[in-house]
Amino acid sequence: MSINTATARYEGFGKDGKGHVSTKSGALDAPYGFATRFEDAPGTNPEEQIAAAHASCFTMATSFALAKAGFTEGTLETTCDVTLSKDGEGFAVTRSALALKAKVPGLDQAQFEEIAAGAKANCPISKLLSCEITLETTFEG
Repeated sequence: MSINTATARYEGFGKDGKGHVSTKSGALDAPYGFATRFEDAPGTNPEEQIAAAHASCFTMATSFALAKAGFTEGTLETTCDVTLSKDGEGFAVTRSALALKAKVPGLDQAQFEEIAAGAKANCPISKLLSCEITLETTFEG
């Protein structure tokens, strides 16, 4: 079992509040708030962090599945777009769209699609999310 820690602090409230989020490892140490979430101000936001977590988790799961299938070299690159939508009086994450580009010598399209779909279904972040999760793949044999 692995336990990872992040800390978020918010000073002030609503649109005028200012937040700061950091991880125990120090890999993330950034401001966040209304302006970083809705107005493209410098900093991060929860949906960006979810996108990074989902992209990295899915890519790692695909890598391990490819290794298990006997592949030893290649490249994987995943982009993840997380959608935040209005939901009644609040908001909800409604979609996580994964787009995987892969170059794996000796792999065929059908096996690639099967491995990617399995990784999408089984990566821990996919299991965590209760929104629609899509996957688009690009394969260069």
